[in-house]
Amino acid sequence: MSGGNPVLKAGNKVIPEEKKKYNALSFDLEDWFCAYNLRIRMEDWDEQELRVVKNTRKILEILKKHDTRATFFVLGWIAERVSDLVHEIEQQGHEIATHGYSHTVLTEMSPGSFESDLEKALDVTGRCVSGPVLGYRAPSFTITKDTLWALDILAKHGIKYDSSIFPLGFHPDYGIPDAQLSIHRRGDLVEVPMSCAEVMGRRIPCGGGGYFRVFPYMVTKFLMRLCNRQGRPVIFYLHPWEMDPGQPRVKMPRSKAFRHYSNLGKTENRLNTLLKDFTFVPIKELIGL
Repeated sequence: MSGGNPVLKAGNKVIPEEKKKYNALSFDLEDWFCAYNLRIRMEDWDEQELRVVKNTRKILEILKKHDTRATFFVLGWIAERVSDLVHEIEQQGHEIATHGYSHTVLTEMSPGSFESDLEKALDVTGRCVSGPVLGYRAPSFTITKDTLWALDILAKHGIKYDSSIFPLGFHPDYGIPDAQLSIHRRGDLVEVPMSCAEVMGRRIPCGGGGYFRVFPYMVTKFLMRLCNRQGRPVIFYLHPWEMDPGQPRVKMPRSKAFRHYSNLGKTENRLNTLLKDFTFVPIKELIGL
Protein backbone atom coordinates (compact mmCIF):
# COMPACT_ATOMS: atom_id res chain seq x y z
CA MET A 1 0.00 0.00 0.00
CA SER A 2 1.56 3.31 -1.01
CA GLY A 3 -1.13 5.86 -0.18
CA GLY A 4 -1.72 6.24 -3.90
CA ASN A 5 -5.43 7.16 -4.08
CA PRO A 6 -6.53 9.10 -1.04
CA VAL A 7 -9.76 11.08 -0.73
CA LEU A 8 -10.61 13.38 -3.60
CA LYS A 9 -11.03 16.55 -1.56
CA ALA A 10 -9.74 18.06 1.66
CA GLY A 11 -12.48 19.71 3.69
CA ASN A 12 -14.25 22.27 1.51
CA LYS A 13 -11.10 23.59 -0.13
CA VAL A 14 -10.95 24.30 -3.83
CA ILE A 15 -7.56 22.78 -4.49
CA PRO A 16 -5.36 24.27 -7.24
CA GLU A 17 -4.02 21.69 -9.67
CA GLU A 18 -0.44 22.10 -8.44
CA LYS A 19 -1.49 21.30 -4.87
CA LYS A 20 -3.28 18.03 -5.60
CA LYS A 21 -0.79 16.01 -3.58
CA TYR A 22 -2.36 14.78 -0.39
CA ASN A 23 -0.39 14.56 2.82
CA ALA A 24 -1.43 13.75 6.39
CA LEU A 25 -1.26 16.22 9.27
CA SER A 26 -0.97 14.97 12.83
CA PHE A 27 -0.45 16.31 16.35
CA ASP A 28 0.81 14.35 19.33
CA LEU A 29 -1.46 15.68 22.09
CA GLU A 30 0.77 15.94 25.14
CA ASP A 31 1.99 18.79 27.33
CA TRP A 32 5.47 20.27 27.60
CA PHE A 33 6.39 18.21 30.68
CA CYS A 34 5.55 14.91 28.94
CA ALA A 35 8.42 15.20 26.47
CA TYR A 36 10.94 12.38 26.79
CA ASN A 37 13.93 14.74 26.55
CA LEU A 38 12.90 16.53 29.76
CA ARG A 39 12.85 13.32 31.87
CA ILE A 40 10.14 14.67 34.21
CA ARG A 41 8.64 11.67 36.03
CA MET A 42 4.94 11.02 35.53
CA GLU A 43 4.49 11.07 39.32
CA ASP A 44 5.42 14.76 39.15
CA TRP A 45 3.24 15.74 36.20
CA ASP A 46 0.31 16.93 38.31
CA GLU A 47 2.64 19.50 39.90
CA GLN A 48 3.47 21.10 36.53
CA GLU A 49 1.68 23.94 34.79
CA LEU A 50 -0.90 22.57 32.36
CA ARG A 51 -0.54 24.49 29.08
CA VAL A 52 -1.92 22.00 26.58
CA VAL A 53 -5.45 23.45 26.40
CA LYS A 54 -4.34 26.93 25.38
CA ASN A 55 -1.78 25.64 22.89
CA THR A 56 -4.17 23.12 21.35
CA ARG A 57 -6.90 25.70 20.90
CA LYS A 58 -4.36 27.86 19.08
CA ILE A 59 -3.77 24.92 16.73
CA LEU A 60 -7.51 24.40 16.26
CA GLU A 61 -7.94 28.06 15.27
CA ILE A 62 -5.17 27.74 12.69
CA LEU A 63 -6.68 24.55 11.27
CA LYS A 64 -10.10 26.17 11.03
CA LYS A 65 -8.64 29.19 9.24
CA HIS A 66 -7.07 26.93 6.62
CA ASP A 67 -10.05 24.54 6.42
CA THR A 68 -7.78 21.63 7.31
CA ARG A 69 -8.49 18.53 9.36
CA ALA A 70 -5.85 16.48 11.15
CA THR A 71 -5.22 13.43 13.31
CA PHE A 72 -4.61 14.00 17.03
CA PHE A 73 -2.70 11.21 18.80
CA VAL A 74 -3.99 11.76 22.32
CA LEU A 75 -1.99 10.80 25.40
CA GLY A 76 -4.31 9.00 27.82
CA TRP A 77 -3.01 10.91 30.85
CA ILE A 78 -3.99 14.14 29.09
CA ALA A 79 -7.40 12.75 28.06
CA GLU A 80 -8.19 12.03 31.72
CA ARG A 81 -7.56 15.62 32.71
CA VAL A 82 -8.93 17.57 29.74
CA SER A 83 -11.61 15.27 28.34
CA ASP A 84 -13.64 18.27 27.14
CA LEU A 85 -10.70 19.32 24.93
CA VAL A 86 -10.54 15.88 23.32
CA HIS A 87 -14.29 16.00 22.70
CA GLU A 88 -13.92 19.49 21.22
CA ILE A 89 -11.22 18.29 18.82
CA GLU A 90 -13.47 15.49 17.57
CA GLN A 91 -16.44 17.83 17.26
CA GLN A 92 -14.40 20.03 14.93
CA GLY A 93 -13.98 17.12 12.53
CA HIS A 94 -10.53 15.88 13.45
CA GLU A 95 -9.51 12.26 13.96
CA ILE A 96 -8.77 11.04 17.48
CA ALA A 97 -6.08 8.35 17.73
CA THR A 98 -4.00 7.19 20.71
CA HIS A 99 -0.48 8.02 21.89
CA GLY A 100 -0.58 5.51 24.74
CA TYR A 101 -1.28 6.47 28.34
CA SER A 102 1.97 7.30 30.14
CA HIS A 103 4.34 8.40 27.36
CA THR A 104 6.75 5.66 28.41
CA VAL A 105 9.04 4.77 25.52
CA LEU A 106 8.53 1.21 24.33
CA THR A 107 12.24 0.44 24.65
CA GLU A 108 11.71 0.65 28.42
CA MET A 109 8.55 -1.52 28.48
CA SER A 110 7.77 -5.21 28.41
CA PRO A 111 4.97 -6.58 26.24
CA GLY A 112 2.82 -6.92 29.36
CA SER A 113 3.35 -3.37 30.59
CA PHE A 114 2.81 -2.04 27.07
CA GLU A 115 -0.50 -3.86 26.76
CA SER A 116 -1.68 -2.52 30.12
CA ASP A 117 -0.68 1.01 29.12
CA LEU A 118 -2.52 0.68 25.79
CA GLU A 119 -5.67 -0.71 27.41
CA LYS A 120 -5.78 2.19 29.85
CA ALA A 121 -5.22 4.72 27.06
CA LEU A 122 -7.99 3.24 24.92
CA ASP A 123 -10.37 3.21 27.86
CA VAL A 124 -9.90 6.84 28.93
CA THR A 125 -9.69 8.18 25.37
CA GLY A 126 -12.66 6.15 24.20
CA ARG A 127 -14.82 7.77 26.86
CA CYS A 128 -14.08 11.20 25.36
CA VAL A 129 -15.11 10.49 21.77
CA SER A 130 -17.99 9.04 19.79
CA GLY A 131 -16.03 7.23 17.09
CA PRO A 132 -13.57 4.33 17.25
CA VAL A 133 -9.86 4.87 17.91
CA LEU A 134 -8.14 3.38 14.87
CA GLY A 135 -4.58 4.69 15.03
CA TYR A 136 -1.57 4.55 17.34
CA ARG A 137 1.73 6.41 17.60
CA ALA A 138 4.42 5.31 20.05
CA PRO A 139 6.04 7.86 22.37
CA SER A 140 9.21 9.12 20.71
CA PHE A 141 8.59 6.80 17.72
CA THR A 142 9.99 3.88 19.72
CA ILE A 143 8.70 1.02 17.65
CA THR A 144 12.15 -0.15 16.66
CA LYS A 145 13.53 -3.52 15.57
CA ASP A 146 13.58 -4.50 19.26
CA THR A 147 9.94 -3.58 19.92
CA LEU A 148 8.14 -4.86 16.82
CA TRP A 149 6.27 -7.20 19.19
CA ALA A 150 4.05 -4.19 19.95
CA LEU A 151 2.38 -4.38 16.53
CA ASP A 152 0.62 -7.67 17.31
CA ILE A 153 -0.67 -6.20 20.59
CA LEU A 154 -2.01 -3.16 18.76
CA ALA A 155 -3.90 -5.35 16.27
CA LYS A 156 -5.27 -7.48 19.11
CA HIS A 157 -6.88 -4.35 20.60
CA GLY A 158 -8.53 -3.17 17.40
CA ILE A 159 -5.94 -0.69 16.18
CA LYS A 160 -5.98 -0.53 12.39
CA TYR A 161 -2.84 1.48 11.68
CA ASP A 162 0.42 2.39 13.34
CA SER A 163 2.39 5.60 12.70
CA SER A 164 5.47 5.03 14.85
CA ILE A 165 8.31 3.84 12.65
CA PHE A 166 10.93 6.37 11.55
CA PRO A 167 12.86 4.88 8.60
CA LEU A 168 16.26 6.34 9.47
CA GLY A 169 19.32 5.28 11.39
CA PHE A 170 21.08 8.28 12.93
CA HIS A 171 18.81 9.17 15.86
CA PRO A 172 19.93 7.85 19.28
CA ASP A 173 16.41 7.06 20.54
CA TYR A 174 14.45 5.74 17.56
CA GLY A 175 14.53 4.59 13.96
CA ILE A 176 14.75 1.50 11.75
CA PRO A 177 17.36 2.27 9.07
CA ASP A 178 16.07 -0.18 6.46
CA ALA A 179 12.33 0.26 7.10
CA GLN A 180 10.07 0.92 4.12
CA LEU A 181 9.57 4.58 3.28
CA SER A 182 6.07 4.09 1.87
CA ILE A 183 2.79 3.33 3.59
CA HIS A 184 2.41 -0.45 3.58
CA ARG A 185 0.63 -3.35 5.21
CA ARG A 186 2.47 -5.14 8.00
CA GLY A 187 0.47 -8.14 9.16
CA ASP A 188 -2.95 -7.01 10.35
CA LEU A 189 -1.95 -3.34 10.49
CA VAL A 190 -1.29 -0.60 8.00
CA GLU A 191 2.09 0.98 8.78
CA VAL A 192 2.21 4.73 8.15
CA PRO A 193 5.92 5.55 8.59
CA MET A 194 7.23 8.98 9.41
CA SER A 195 8.44 10.80 6.32
CA CYS A 196 11.91 10.98 4.89
CA ALA A 197 12.98 12.19 1.47
CA GLU A 198 15.76 10.38 -0.34
CA VAL A 199 18.59 12.66 -1.44
CA MET A 200 21.65 11.11 -3.11
CA GLY A 201 20.96 7.80 -1.37
CA ARG A 202 20.47 9.36 2.05
CA ARG A 203 17.25 9.61 4.02
CA ILE A 204 16.47 13.07 5.35
CA PRO A 205 13.48 13.52 7.70
CA CYS A 206 10.99 16.07 6.42
CA GLY A 207 7.84 15.46 8.46
CA GLY A 208 7.80 17.99 11.26
CA GLY A 209 8.71 18.16 14.94
CA GLY A 210 12.22 19.33 15.74
CA TYR A 211 13.20 18.95 12.09
CA PHE A 212 10.53 21.51 11.16
CA ARG A 213 11.84 23.95 13.76
CA VAL A 214 15.58 23.46 13.11
CA PHE A 215 15.58 23.35 9.30
CA PRO A 216 14.82 26.63 7.48
CA TYR A 217 11.25 26.47 6.18
CA MET A 218 12.38 26.45 2.55
CA VAL A 219 14.41 23.30 3.23
CA THR A 220 11.34 21.58 4.69
CA LYS A 221 9.25 22.71 1.72
CA PHE A 222 11.83 21.42 -0.77
CA LEU A 223 12.11 18.04 0.99
CA MET A 224 8.34 17.64 1.25
CA ARG A 225 7.85 18.40 -2.43
CA LEU A 226 10.65 15.95 -3.22
CA CYS A 227 8.92 13.30 -1.11
CA ASN A 228 5.70 13.92 -3.04
CA ARG A 229 7.56 13.71 -6.35
CA GLN A 230 9.02 10.41 -5.19
CA GLY A 231 5.42 9.19 -4.92
CA ARG A 232 4.86 9.36 -1.18
CA PRO A 233 2.56 11.53 0.91
CA VAL A 234 4.24 13.34 3.79
CA ILE A 235 3.15 12.30 7.27
CA PHE A 236 3.62 15.55 9.17
CA TYR A 237 3.60 15.90 12.97
CA LEU A 238 3.86 18.55 15.67
CA HIS A 239 3.23 18.82 19.42
CA PRO A 240 1.19 21.61 21.04
CA TRP A 241 4.21 22.59 23.15
CA GLU A 242 6.11 23.35 19.93
CA MET A 243 3.82 26.38 19.53
CA ASP A 244 4.71 27.65 23.01
CA PRO A 245 7.90 29.72 23.45
CA GLY A 246 6.72 30.71 26.94
CA GLN A 247 6.81 27.20 28.38
CA PRO A 248 8.92 26.57 31.53
CA ARG A 249 12.55 25.80 30.80
CA VAL A 250 14.27 22.70 32.13
CA LYS A 251 18.01 22.26 32.40
CA MET A 252 19.25 19.42 30.19
CA PRO A 253 22.25 18.51 28.02
CA ARG A 254 22.97 21.10 25.33
CA SER A 255 22.11 18.81 22.39
CA LYS A 256 18.71 17.92 23.88
CA ALA A 257 18.00 21.56 24.77
CA PHE A 258 18.78 22.54 21.19
CA ARG A 259 16.34 19.96 19.81
CA HIS A 260 13.61 20.86 22.29
CA TYR A 261 13.74 24.67 22.40
CA SER A 262 14.97 25.75 18.96
CA ASN A 263 12.68 28.21 17.16
CA LEU A 264 9.58 27.64 19.31
CA GLY A 265 8.62 31.22 18.54
CA LYS A 266 8.63 30.54 14.77
CA THR A 267 6.45 27.42 14.71
CA GLU A 268 3.08 29.17 14.52
CA ASN A 269 4.00 31.24 11.46
CA ARG A 270 5.66 28.25 9.81
CA LEU A 271 2.55 26.13 10.36
CA ASN A 272 0.38 28.79 8.74
CA THR A 273 2.72 28.88 5.75
CA LEU A 274 2.80 25.08 5.54
CA LEU A 275 -0.99 24.91 5.37
CA LYS A 276 -0.97 27.40 2.49
CA ASP A 277 1.67 25.45 0.58
CA PHE A 278 0.39 21.87 1.05
CA THR A 279 -2.93 20.04 1.31
CA PHE A 280 -3.49 17.72 4.27
CA VAL A 281 -6.08 15.21 5.44
CA PRO A 282 -6.31 13.04 8.59
CA ILE A 283 -4.32 9.80 8.42
CA LYS A 284 -7.38 7.54 8.41
CA GLU A 285 -8.67 9.30 5.30
CA LEU A 286 -5.30 9.19 3.58
CA ILE A 287 -5.23 5.39 3.90
CA GLY A 288 -8.94 4.92 3.21
CA LEU A 289 -10.29 3.82 6.60
